[in-house]
Amino acid sequence: MTGFSDLSALSVGDVIAERTIHLTRESLVRYAGASGDFNPIHYRDDVAASVGLPGVLAHGMLTMGIASSVVVSALGDVAKITDYGVRFTRPVLVDPETGADVSVLAKVGAVDETTVRIDLTVKHTDATVLVKAQLRAAL
Repeated sequence: MTGFSDLSALSVGDVIAERTIHLTRESLVRYAGASGDFNPIHYRDDVAASVGLPGVLAHGMLTMGIASSVVVSALGDVAKITDYGVRFTRPVLVDPETGADVSVLAKVGAVDETTVRIDLTVKHTDATVLVKAQLRAAL
């Protein structure tokens, strides 16, 4: 894996990465198998509707994992993640035919002697789905 060779060279406001990930219903089923989260709201429209949801939702932890993976891929071998947290604000609805796109923008929010804080903007259909999404990496 390649990436930045020296995190200490980063400055507040630097864009670390920007990427859009396309999810399909198959993505959700694969994630369910890997995670063990087989809640049917993540793959069955009838169950989602029966509990008042507008459709099948991506797993929250899948969305969170996608966001962090964008940063880890960008930072490469120098990445040692020490902390990661988010607040879920909106679901990612995954259409049975067109799927869903999740966009991730990762910017440097702070740098100190030992860590860099990466602030993530995570959106689906122009709506922010994760807020206070911050990841810290050791320098």
